[in-house]
Amino acid sequence: MSKTAIVLGATGLTGTYLVAALLQDPEYDKVRVLVRQPWAHSRPKLESVIVNFNDPASLTPHLQGDVLFCCIGTTIKKARTKERFKQVDYGIPVRCAEIAHSLGVKQYLVISAIGANARSRNFYLRTKGQMEQAVLKVGFPSIYIFRPSVLIGKRQEFRFGEWLGKYIIQLFYFLLQGRWKKYRGIKAATVANAMLVAARRADAGAHILESDAIQNLGVSVS
Repeated sequence: MSKTAIVLGATGLTGTYLVAALLQDPEYDKVRVLVRQPWAHSRPKLESVIVNFNDPASLTPHLQGDVLFCCIGTTIKKARTKERFKQVDYGIPVRCAEIAHSLGVKQYLVISAIGANARSRNFYLRTKGQMEQAVLKVGFPSIYIFRPSVLIGKRQEFRFGEWLGKYIIQLFYFLLQGRWKKYRGIKAATVANAMLVAARRADAGAHILESDAIQNLGVSVS
């Protein structure tokens, strides 16, 4: 049976890989990407829709489908304030989850971050943890939360903090063993593939995958 996939954050590093994979997957006959501005891509099965992510009325007509993927994410530097950062990394994933669930979407897959914790003293990790708690309460029959470590891949924008973290983690890659293994850098393409495999499996319940588990799933044969 053909499905409709909805993707948030399609223009980002992981989202770009995910959309490309979804377009090649015969399980989906439509891949709908919700974007803030025109997206210069035209492919069979691809439907690009410009929306206002802060306006439920703008979102609602386009959040009806089978599977919702969320790769939305920004930085405090780009957002400029903590409030704007939270509007993106908490507000959009939660708002879209609630609307999609009310429209009958059965599965939600969302990217969070390694170390996410609603009680963390770190604002970034606390926001991610609060987002996780909120989407888990929505009630999807199947929900996957992905907590990748530093993402490896070529971004359109340069993020110094991420570049530095990537350099350090790659330097000590083979020293990260046991419980530290989940902190190894991970390719964005691997995260995207893990999301696709998880969506295909559609296991019932809530599943939180740390970066090492994402790595294993992303290179597995579905």
